[in-house]
Amino acid sequence: MQVACHPRLLACISSRTDLLYRQQHTARQWGITMVSALLASRRLVVGCNIRQAANALLVNAYASSNAAKAQASRTLSTAFQRTKPHLNIGTIGHVDHGKTTLTAAITKVLAEAGGAEFRSYDDIDKAPEERQRKITINTSHVEYETGKRHYAHVDCPGHADYVKNMITGAAQMDGGILVVSATDGAMPQTREHILLAKQVGIPRLVVFMNKCDMVKDEELLELVEMEVRELLDFYEFPGDDTPIIRGSALAAVEGTDDNLGKNAILKLMDAVDDNIPTPPRELDKPFLMPVEDV
Repeated sequence: MQVACHPRLLACISSRTDLLYRQQHTARQWGITMVSALLASRRLVVGCNIRQAANALLVNAYASSNAAKAQASRTLSTAFQRTKPHLNIGTIGHVDHGKTTLTAAITKVLAEAGGAEFRSYDDIDKAPEERQRKITINTSHVEYETGKRHYAHVDCPGHADYVKNMITGAAQMDGGILVVSATDGAMPQTREHILLAKQVGIPRLVVFMNKCDMVKDEELLELVEMEVRELLDFYEFPGDDTPIIRGSALAAVEGTDDNLGKNAILKLMDAVDDNIPTPPRELDKPFLMPVEDV
């Protein structure tokens, strides 16, 4: 039976599809009421009685809903299908050393290769207070993939007042990216985050020496690198074997210097791929899901 109906009626019924599934005994009466109202206002013309029109429109709504649900199911199955090993990683380090900017830079560079969706600084630090103070307060999560692995990335706060939030994020990591500003060197939260990373069981770190475009003295860069390696050794990480990548996260985001920007980010991700091992996943054990912000 062909029924000509006003688009608003079909949209209204479609939007109520889930309710109709749960309350089928009232669905038909609700449809009849809608048809009656639209007939009264002369916005609907049907070639059958009101009850038949309501039945036909509800069938159309169910069919549209089923098609939409099938499409959503196909989309979700495609989005969550993983063909690469998965690793949980994150950025740690002192406040204002560029952790969130580096996170944005990674998504930007990898997005150009189709391995991520670009997330800007403001997309990562969404809270009004974070934007006002220009610091990360709560952990933020992004995902991306390289040629070898799929990553879930946690951007941790660096401020001393929010170390609890940093621990929450670090506890989920299989490896970490320690961000150190070339202009400051190792700072109090640099030391604290290395210690906490060791205590929560992060096995390996890769270091990104940020803001190298602001330092022209090569000897100063070498001193910062030496200081970081000594810190890693002190907290029982393999300092001499830890890759330290020099670059500028801001240059990568703005596209102003490929050598310190895009190329440094690619070199960083290669170092992460090669130096942070993929942990064994005990798939035969009971499911465990961490919960935060309840």
